Formats: sequence, structure tokens, C-alpha cells
Amino acid sequence: MRTLSGLALFAASLAGSASARDFPADPLNSPMWDYRATRLFGADPVRFDPRVKIIVPVIAEDQHRFPVAVDARGIEGVRRILIFADLNPIPLAVDYRPVGAQPYIETRIKLDQRTPVRGAVQIASGEWLVSGIWVDAAGGGCSAPPLSRVRGDWADRLGEMRGGAWSIQGKSDAARLRVSFRHPMDTGLVENTASYYIDHLSVRNARGMELATLEMQAAISEDPSITVLPNASAGERLILAGRDTGGRTYAAIVTVESGAIIPPGGGSQ
Repeated sequence: MRTLSGLALFAASLAGSASARDFPADPLNSPMWDYRATRLFGADPVRFDPRVKIIVPVIAEDQHRFPVAVDARGIEGVRRILIFADLNPIPLAVDYRPVGAQPYIETRIKLDQRTPVRGAVQIASGEWLVSGIWVDAAGGGCSAPPLSRVRGDWADRLGEMRGGAWSIQGKSDAARLRVSFRHPMDTGLVENTASYYIDHLSVRNARGMELATLEMQAAISEDPSITVLPNASAGERLILAGRDTGGRTYAAIVTVESGAIIPPGGGSQ
């Protein structure tokens, strides 16, 4: 009987692993697509879907604060939304779970070079729907120090939160919540500066029901701003709770005001 050597067995196992992790051909032809997809999606099925709308400028005028919105409101059963940039040293920016919210999120991220920026949406079946666009960027967004570090005043207003919530006209149970933080969001890629960033934010209603949960990485811009669309009516209170990697906690209560109008693109940063 013919037997396989240890090297042949190892090669065979790699081939089996590769065949089990085949991904659809990338329409953007990114050199990092298979690598990122393997780590983000594992064995889950993946396909590209234009219903996942990525709203971004084509050129990054400021690679430190690049606005990104992912709109999946035309898709049923959305469980998670990821925002990631293939060629960033920290590719994943946000892992968002719109438990009691519309599948839409806006934020600002850092870009370290020209890269595809993508949104990935997981639906109830476990399948991931992906869309993206190449964005031109000068570079250095992840490896340059934040302005507050350069000025030396980063600790003066650390953790300050601002924001508001407004009901969406024509919808009795939908609101637009925008919250921003004063925080350096250090990547750890700058010499003598350790990684330090807000990594968690949750939104609940006054009854304690979870509406939205965000897991964030240091790829989010300095002084991060987040916009989500929780299922809440005018007059309702939204309870926000956050945490950073240094153990600092953040809390706020926001009352939904009346009469916000959201443009077709969902608003702006």
C-alpha cells in the first residue's frame, strides 16, 4: 500500500483547507481579498451584492478622517455590518450589530494608502454580502500621530461625549442617533505611543432592550463620530454605554427629539 510522507500529508491538508475557503472572484482585484476574507468570514458563504451600498468620497481629502457609510436597508434579516479596508495595517474598523435598529451606519476611518474600502453584511442565513470601492489616499492615516497628541492636549477633554437623536419624519419608530467622543484612538503604530482606543459602544432603550452594539478598532478616526438608526420614537430615551481599552467607561442618556429628515444617502459626517 502506498503511503504519504509527512510533507505530502501537510501539502494535502493545505490544499483541502484552500478548497474549503474558496471565495468569489473579487471585482476590485484586490491583492489582499482572499487573505482578509479568510480571516473575517471563515467558512461562511460569501457573495458580492450591489444592494450593500457604500457611501464614500472617491478621493480621501483627509486620510485621517475618511467618511464611510454602509446602507443595507434594502436587505432583509441583517445581523451584522462590517466596515474594512483591505490594505490598512488595521483592516477592520467596525463590527456593528443592529439588533433593534435599521441596518445602516456612518463613521470616519483612517486610511494608510490607496485601498478598497468595503462593507460586508451578514444576513440571517449566515451568508455574507459584500460590496466595496477603491479609494485614493495619500497615506499615513494609521501610522501618523493624532493631532491631539501632536498638540499635547489629548487628555484635556478625553472622553467628552456629544450627540443627539431625532425622529425620522414619516416613521413612528425610527430615529437618527449621532454621537461623538473626544479620544485619540491611538493605533499603536506610532513610535512610543501604545494602542489606546474606544472598543465598545452599546445603545439601549429605557426598558433595557438592546438596540445596537458596536465593536470598534483603532482604524476609526481620532475623535470618533458614529451615526446609527435605532428603532425609537420621539420622546424615548436612549441609554449609551461605552468602554475603551484603558478601562475607561462612557455613559450618556439621549432623548429622541422630533422631526429629523434624512436625505436619500442617509446624512453626512
